[in-house]
Amino acid sequence: MIFIQKHSSIPKYKQIIASIELALENGKLKRGDQIPSVNKISTAFSLSRDTVLQGYNELKMRGVIRSVPGKGYYVKSQNTKVRQKVFLLFDELNAFKENLYNSFIAGLDNSIEVDIFFHHFNPEVFNDLIYNNAGNYNYYVIMPANISDTVIAINTLPKKQVYILDQFHEDLSEYSAIYQNFKEDMYHFLNKVNSSIKKYKKFVFIYDKNKQPDDMLYAFQKFCTDFSMEHEVIQTVNNHEIKKGTIYLIPDDRNLILIIKKIKKTNFTIGKDIGIISYNETLLKEIVDNGITTISTDFEFMGKRLAAMIQNKEKIQIKNPSSIIIRNSL
Repeated sequence: MIFIQKHSSIPKYKQIIASIELALENGKLKRGDQIPSVNKISTAFSLSRDTVLQGYNELKMRGVIRSVPGKGYYVKSQNTKVRQKVFLLFDELNAFKENLYNSFIAGLDNSIEVDIFFHHFNPEVFNDLIYNNAGNYNYYVIMPANISDTVIAINTLPKKQVYILDQFHEDLSEYSAIYQNFKEDMYHFLNKVNSSIKKYKKFVFIYDKNKQPDDMLYAFQKFCTDFSMEHEVIQTVNNHEIKKGTIYLIPDDRNLILIIKKIKKTNFTIGKDIGIISYNETLLKEIVDNGITTISTDFEFMGKRLAAMIQNKEKIQIKNPSSIIIRNSL
């Protein structure tokens, strides 16, 4: 099954990989079959264990084989066309994250396979997913969200293989990233529509500290302080009373829907009596109540640029472009 040519210019670990690939392609190896142990290959061909492990680890990262502690290595997949595998860890799936994911996949070569996971803002799930998948992938794309101390788990991965996505914590400054600058962007765009905001008496930020970045809160409070705007921060609109002359900043779509439903039960008009600024653009916001004003990063660009960074092995940090789309809700 394993063939090694001692005098070949092809590295021995690559010959091991090629031998296993050939066995899979001609049917000599199938999914679930055990392959020869590291010691057996090492002894049979007078190779170092490190050489054999190098070949096996590459096949493992590509998802071709898997290791079972105390038992050995087994065929996991017969797809030998996959040359690289990406571990993609999102916080949650929603419409704009789906756009990001689709543009990321579209930008990758067909030989790259992506496995997607979600931590749902749970630190234990976040850590377990990273610890349990360390060493199984060529690249790790991680969305840390606002979880604290993510650097502890991320530091267990090779720095050259890690890309940080969306939120970029200070303790992750050594890693490549494509990120949003929430503090800078929010303040800039609120200031851009300051004259429209001033039409309202009070500015309310619906902010969930478990999901939204701290920088959003900082930018909102700084804006309101700088321009002497009466303001309030609430976590949900569930028990909130709608009052005329209020403008809302709403980062999540659930609270956006709830606030619109509440407004429809009153005689107030969105864009006149009540103002709304949402976060993260979706197609639905173009048509809901004649359009919802939205601050948003370009998720399609983020996905495409991330794919290019991985394929070109770029080790850089990029701020993703953002914009404000002004519609009738303001």
